[in-house]
Amino acid sequence: LDMLANARAEVIIANAYFLPGRRFRHALVAAAARGVTVTLLLQGRVEYWLLHHATRALYPHLLSQRIHIHEYTRGFLHAKVAVADGWWATVGSSNIDPFSLLLAREANLVVHDAGFAAELRESLQHAISTGATQLDPAHWRRPRLPQRLLNWLALGLIRLLLGLAGFGRPPQGL
Repeated sequence: LDMLANARAEVIIANAYFLPGRRFRHALVAAAARGVTVTLLLQGRVEYWLLHHATRALYPHLLSQRIHIHEYTRGFLHAKVAVADGWWATVGSSNIDPFSLLLAREANLVVHDAGFAAELRESLQHAISTGATQLDPAHWRRPRLPQRLLNWLALGLIRLLLGLAGFGRPPQGL
């Protein structure tokens, strides 16, 4: 969130499972509104059906806010990296989804190094140009009704499951 708040020119995030919370989505949109080029490289193949379709429920809004989304289809994407402004980078095991952030033991390393960030950016750009498809905002502005229903049903089911599991509630006593 700090990186997104302070980004000035470019942010590229590559993440296999992407279902960010409201604060993270607002931070992405705020960065794009400031003129930051925000690019997401996300899983294009269906590995986890429910998460895949829930993620796609977010696409129309993100694309309408000038966030570029590329779906990686050359193979299964398992990247969990980001690079910003040519000097900030992160590499680790954290997906940007509630399961990874709430249920798993994940770790990321943040690196402030222009050389490392440049190599990571080049690697991401190569993956985008050789194995990904850029999503067309016009196509996603209003997906067909069956697709919209499927995506929103998947998102609602994930939210219900998280609510039933007790996530989002304050801790009860110590």
